[in-house]
Amino acid sequence: MVSINCARLTKNGWEVLGMTVFEGRFTSVESFRFAIVIGRFNDLITGKLLEGCQDCLQRHGIDVNPHSAQVDYVWVPGSFEIPLMARRLALTNRYSAVICLGAVIRGQTPHFDYVASEVSKGVASAGFQTGVPVVFGVLTVDTMQQALERAGIKSNHGWNYAMNALEMASLMHQINEGIETETRSNGAASSALPAALKSATMSNQVLQPDVNPPL
Repeated sequence: MVSINCARLTKNGWEVLGMTVFEGRFTSVESFRFAIVIGRFNDLITGKLLEGCQDCLQRHGIDVNPHSAQVDYVWVPGSFEIPLMARRLALTNRYSAVICLGAVIRGQTPHFDYVASEVSKGVASAGFQTGVPVVFGVLTVDTMQQALERAGIKSNHGWNYAMNALEMASLMHQINEGIETETRSNGAASSALPAALKSATMSNQVLQPDVNPPL
């Protein structure tokens, strides 16, 4: 989080304004906890995506051991089942982000279109409904060759999905902290307001002259 001062010109002169810029960071990750949902179908691809994801998380200080307290792994039958499990995990409020890994490869029937469409909408919906970052890491490709190229032959998109999760976890943490701090400040100001008003009222009563003195 970066605080920036800027100013605007008003009829009374220059007025200094405060502006805050939030950006995700890739440090101070000790408190983060992630869930990774992996589709077992096309596991030749999803297994490679998982390896890339683990490599990225580990290099940024996350303990990716299955027995650690920082990463939980959930295997589901295929990509279609990913959104349901991602939403269920996000609702527990135990995770800083949920990473979804899968692979949908086009075949000779419309099956690809139905699955790819529903998975993408479901993963997005899980994030919207829970307020927890849910990373879409499901490859939707035309051929197995395209999937392999994105799972390690040319580059491993699993690394990118983990980076997105780290950045969003950090960003949400900063924003939530900012909201809590502002809420506490507003609460303190609100609780002090009645006392100040009472004091001012009493002062006015003491200083106010008696307009109808007794005869």
